[in-house]
Amino acid sequence: MAEIDGIEDWLIGQALGAPDMAAMFGEMCERLRRCNVPVDRAMLAWSTLHPLIEAEIAFWESGNAVQYERIAHSDEETEDWLQSPVRAALISGEPMLRRRLAGANAPQEFPLLENLSASGYTDYLVIPTAFEIPAIPSEFTSTGIVVSWSTRDDNGFSDEALTAIRYIQKRLALAARATIEGQISKTIAETYLGTIAGNKVLSGQIRHGDGETIDAVIYYSDMRNSTAIAEFLGPDAYLTFLNTYFEATAGAILDKGGEVLDFIGDAVLGVFPIGRQGLDQAVSQALSAADETRSRLRALNSDPSLAHPLKAGIALSVGSVMFGNIGVASRLTFSVIGQTVHAAARIESLTKSVGTDVLMTEDVARLAAARSRPVGSFELSGFTDPQPLFSLDGAPCPDRS
Repeated sequence: MAEIDGIEDWLIGQALGAPDMAAMFGEMCERLRRCNVPVDRAMLAWSTLHPLIEAEIAFWESGNAVQYERIAHSDEETEDWLQSPVRAALISGEPMLRRRLAGANAPQEFPLLENLSASGYTDYLVIPTAFEIPAIPSEFTSTGIVVSWSTRDDNGFSDEALTAIRYIQKRLALAARATIEGQISKTIAETYLGTIAGNKVLSGQIRHGDGETIDAVIYYSDMRNSTAIAEFLGPDAYLTFLNTYFEATAGAILDKGGEVLDFIGDAVLGVFPIGRQGLDQAVSQALSAADETRSRLRALNSDPSLAHPLKAGIALSVGSVMFGNIGVASRLTFSVIGQTVHAAARIESLTKSVGTDVLMTEDVARLAAARSRPVGSFELSGFTDPQPLFSLDGAPCPDRS
């Protein structure tokens, strides 16, 4: 038992850090084998709270590297899963599902067990360990981890081996819970604040007024005729329509290396920090995002099933902005503020009167080269003199993002 205590101490150390779940699981299985617990195959599965991912799986087999897989919400339930002993164990709520695989009369009501038996496995266990974590409601009544254990030992799992597995799985659950909750916190921060802002908040920038001045290219987009469309479609259909619009605009920003900082009604505020990559690269990314938005909107509008034509105005400006926490101490948001942001919002509003879908400031237009077309000078908040603005023609620029 002293050797098992060593695994327990190691798992406690893992729980105090930020381990990779799959790597931790694989190492634990190897340590069990060195303690003469005859584990030859094991699978760890856990649910998570993520807008795209429903569950994650780590699969280990003796002699092979551990494998990791993510199951998306959109993935259809496969026949293998519907006939899986793991699913049966979760639905039954029993503390353990066990099947002896050796012998001519061994019960093998699950296809997986037939395959394991044919591969020389003699014993199979499924043990769920429930604990409370944030999760999307599912067909199962509890959250936590579930582990399947298999052996090729002639006698299957002995009572001593089963005791060791139960003992270690509870300690694994503690390490897993700490790790999963850390991952969920990171996911929530990045989902609602963006990758850059989310990581800043998680690194400790949560006080009122925390922030820094950065140079960035601002991308500001607003939907055309949104009020009339909302009245025409009604609340439910409009929400779906709005998210379709955000996929075209905010999705383009993210795909081209930018950060989406805010959704302001039906407007999108994005930022391409200049930082180490330099002005040329940041502008190139912003221009590529504008081109990608145009492309996505064209594709959507060519679909006859679209409830209403989708049009948007886009503004690109560059300058220094304050990037940090704004609001009140008990209710903050992480965003950018400053003259460059105000100018972008004003410029976007001018796209309607100018008659173009993309307008940009002179600093951006200079790097757009032959694609830029002057449209006149305009009064902008925060500027003493009228500022020249430029439209962006339809020929895409080289994408260096």
